[in-house]
Amino acid sequence: MEIGQRIRELRGKKGMSLTELATRAGVAKSYISSVERGIQLNPSIQFLTKVSNVLNVNVETLINGTSDKDESQLDAEWVELAKEAAHSGVSKEQFKQFLEFQKWQRTNQ
Repeated sequence: MEIGQRIRELRGKKGMSLTELATRAGVAKSYISSVERGIQLNPSIQFLTKVSNVLNVNVETLINGTSDKDESQLDAEWVELAKEAAHSGVSKEQFKQFLEFQKWQRTNQ
């Protein structure tokens, strides 16, 4: 999938019009349109940065289709907490049980 197709897809998922994306990113609507339609094939990193910030994805997501800013990505603190739990002997099963208990507590309060 090309960069323009990814931008159009992500914009659609957010329910955002071309005009809204252009306004929020501070770029020309016509330029976004030309990127989405595959006319402009090499958008600048500045353009990609502005658009990715509005779409709440990493530039890499637009370029390669990989994501590191979405909800499946963990920040460094979560990774460290998981490592600490594993090193202290907490099993995956114990951790899953803890999470299920937390969910149960929230729904039964």
